[in-house]
Amino acid sequence: MAGDQLQVLNALDVAKTQWYHFTAIVIAGMGFFTDAYDLFCISLVTKLLGRIYYFDPSSESPGTLPPNVAAAVNGVAFCGTLSGQLFFGWLGDKLGRKKVYGLTLLLMVICSVASSLSFGHTAKGVVVTLCFFRFWLGFGIGGDYPLSATIMSEYANKKTRGAFIAAVFAMQGFGILAGGIVALVVSAAFKNHFDAPTYAVDRAGSTVPEADYIWRIILLLGAAPAALTYYWRMKMPETARYTALIAKNAKQAAADMSKVLQVEIVEEQDKVEQLTMKETNSFGLFSREFARRHGLHLVGTSITWFLLDIAFYSQNLFQKDIFSAIGWIPKPATMNAIEEVFRIARAQTLIALCGTVPGYWFTVAFVDTMGRFAIQLMGFFFMTVFMLGLAIPYHHWTTSGNHIGFVVMYGFTFFFANFGPNSTTFIVPAEIFPARLRSTCHGISAAAGKAGAIVGAFGFLYAAQSRDPTKRDKGYPAGIGVRNALFVLAASNLVGLIFTFLVPESKGKSLEEMSGENEEEQQTSSPSPYSRTAPV
Repeated sequence: MAGDQLQVLNALDVAKTQWYHFTAIVIAGMGFFTDAYDLFCISLVTKLLGRIYYFDPSSESPGTLPPNVAAAVNGVAFCGTLSGQLFFGWLGDKLGRKKVYGLTLLLMVICSVASSLSFGHTAKGVVVTLCFFRFWLGFGIGGDYPLSATIMSEYANKKTRGAFIAAVFAMQGFGILAGGIVALVVSAAFKNHFDAPTYAVDRAGSTVPEADYIWRIILLLGAAPAALTYYWRMKMPETARYTALIAKNAKQAAADMSKVLQVEIVEEQDKVEQLTMKETNSFGLFSREFARRHGLHLVGTSITWFLLDIAFYSQNLFQKDIFSAIGWIPKPATMNAIEEVFRIARAQTLIALCGTVPGYWFTVAFVDTMGRFAIQLMGFFFMTVFMLGLAIPYHHWTTSGNHIGFVVMYGFTFFFANFGPNSTTFIVPAEIFPARLRSTCHGISAAAGKAGAIVGAFGFLYAAQSRDPTKRDKGYPAGIGVRNALFVLAASNLVGLIFTFLVPESKGKSLEEMSGENEEEQQTSSPSPYSRTAPV
């Protein structure tokens, strides 16, 4: 049985939904809004970067980024994100959630601005500078994952904790949508002002010099939401679970949460000392005890996030290629540079509006009734089904008149990614590990996800290329084609479904109940009750 809970933690667990919950969601959520905007807006402008910096007047098709350059531009932020998740996740457990929280936001603001100002006298110089700043932008974004999830989980009550964490993550959908809308507005404004001919009519004239401002403006605006929430992020008090269970300062924890909850909370320093001295609250990440209690949980959260992100990020980053393959976006030579940005942004915005954003909020609505396990299992299952539904009759979808059906099916894969594992893989690692290791373990799980995103970003770039040389992007070797790449993504989702069975259900339970931090010491020799997935 669980031991006595600290009054300050019990007060948080049973607190009614209050204004501070929504404040925390907005403050943490705006970080995720910025994360998604910054990570995905690059896919809107890579075609434009190719036209501007790799223009070849002798070529019948517009300039494109060479394979290695495209891979670097698309994937370097993910490399930074992976590093940031591991580093800031660990730092959040060592120094405190709040101390590290503002640093990540500051890094995101500075690097967003710097990315937009990427300089150089040559194409190579501009791209190298852009990649450098996007790596450090990703590093800051990486820190936001474990810290936002941990802070929200430690602030929330146990009844609606899943919905609150999901709401923070759901801001990612609005970030993706905002990226598309910003690109639409900026490109439409430039398109109305600069009436350039198509590439087929005038190769050099199809890309006006002022087009260089478009991608810079889109990247620059990513700094705005993060900058606007910096002050409020710094005003948030440290979480009571860090202050009490890690810093061992019962007085400060009680004082902070008395203000937040507007109730009188008694400090319990003696009980804090007793709890933190227990063997159940002293084992480290690399100990045998952690492996016994949480080893399979960490494997489950990491592998499922890895497999999910292979599919999710390859889909998001290469929507433009898929839409081009089915003919939803015209051939590049029939458009000027600004028109191409507009068309790509319109397609991505439509998918975000119809598939991506609703999926997130379905999770918010149902995660505390259906449970994390059921939603993740359902999401992986339907992602597999819809991927196969795209891949098996792929040639049917690419014929004239069937493109709308393809887009609808494609939108459903995003819907069930977000009403599914893309949300739950973020929620669960913030709930099932001990407080002193919570941010670290979430960072490890998230970093595994970003490793999957890197596989998706770099791998899909090459894999989706056609075997037919006339249909391949310039400079790319033969790949397996979009159809076979979709089969690979379907297989990835199916394996993710299997590994979901390693992840426990945390619905309706306190964080200490899930992690075993209040467990009586005589139980440490017997298997932990939370080591199994709860039946659904």
